[in-house]
Amino acid sequence: MPQTEHHLSCAALSIAGSDSCGGAGIQADLKTFQAFGVHGASAITAITAQNTVNVNQVQRSPASLLEAQIEACLLDLPIRAIKTGMLASAELIGTTAARLRSIATPIPLVVDPVMVATSGARLLDIDAEQQLMEHLLPLATLVTPNLPEAALMTGLTVDHAPQDLAANLIERGAQAVLIKGGHGREEQCVDWLIQPDQHRSFEWPRKAGQYHGTGCTFSAAITALLATGKTLTEAVDLAGHWLQQQISSAALPVQGQLHLLPFEPFDANVTQTAS
Repeated sequence: MPQTEHHLSCAALSIAGSDSCGGAGIQADLKTFQAFGVHGASAITAITAQNTVNVNQVQRSPASLLEAQIEACLLDLPIRAIKTGMLASAELIGTTAARLRSIATPIPLVVDPVMVATSGARLLDIDAEQQLMEHLLPLATLVTPNLPEAALMTGLTVDHAPQDLAANLIERGAQAVLIKGGHGREEQCVDWLIQPDQHRSFEWPRKAGQYHGTGCTFSAAITALLATGKTLTEAVDLAGHWLQQQISSAALPVQGQLHLLPFEPFDANVTQTAS
């Protein structure tokens, strides 16, 4: 009796930089996709030599190579959602936006802007920031800035209400905005999901310590859930609960003080109990 052929039904694509220590970037995205049962594909914008202590070296991908990676994934895989992370330069942002704009059937796109490091350092030059705002933001199903990034993108200050920051980004073309509250001053960590027709807040306990790759991981989890057909609100809610579980189980490396997440498999029953 001939063996039944099984076809891949769901994949997600991450367009981002490589983190050699495996806690953020492409590596975190692929681990997260796997945790949600979604086949993960990648297009690497830059290779970094880094760990939880520092970034020692960065080598950007040529634009032609990045475009070829994206094309290869779109041609052969059932990509149901796409996430962008560190895009490194104005040229690579332009290449990415041009290829995504040409997709005939719209695919949910989660844009994690990766513009400001935890230290406060800016990760993109002014030309790259402008490219992101003008060409990538209008393609975004969801953009996921932290408070400093939202302030930088809007020209406002972090003291503005998250709803105002998000509304400004929606006016600039984003379909929806998730303002991550990890940099806020409240006792609870409050994330705000702002859509043109509704606002919703998500409150999480603010846990002691610092964690590597939480922003990458949160947006990747949302991407994976969108790929499986969840609504945007469902995806943010489930991804947030799962991330809290990962933070609770995170462990310190040998030298650094940034905890590394375990990327445990998503369990809907555990998530529902937690909520």
